[in-house]
Amino acid sequence: MPICGSGRRINCVVDGDTVWLDGEKIRLVNIDAPEVKARCPAESERAGAATRELASLLHSQPIRIHRRGEDRYGRTLAALATPTGDVGDILVGRALAVTWRGRREPAETWCGRGATG
Repeated sequence: MPICGSGRRINCVVDGDTVWLDGEKIRLVNIDAPEVKARCPAESERAGAATRELASLLHSQPIRIHRRGEDRYGRTLAALATPTGDVGDILVGRALAVTWRGRREPAETWCGRGATG
């Protein structure tokens, strides 16, 4: 699946935990990936890697969407699965995301000890 550009978003990956599928913006409910608008260079690098890996996992695969409601931004909250498994679990297993704990991860998760943000 392509990474989203500046054009219309129908089927593309925004970042390591957000995608557009058939024009629907979906936030992966079970993970937190590094932010593209990063707090440090290490987070930026990891965000790029997570985004590329999610695009690869969804490329030319049938995708099952397990919807679980909407977030405060109007995004669909869902788990996504392909024949290889739950994509969130795969990203966590590859150290490109962490399990969602109900809040954005602190900077030190991606930037190392002593980081703030």
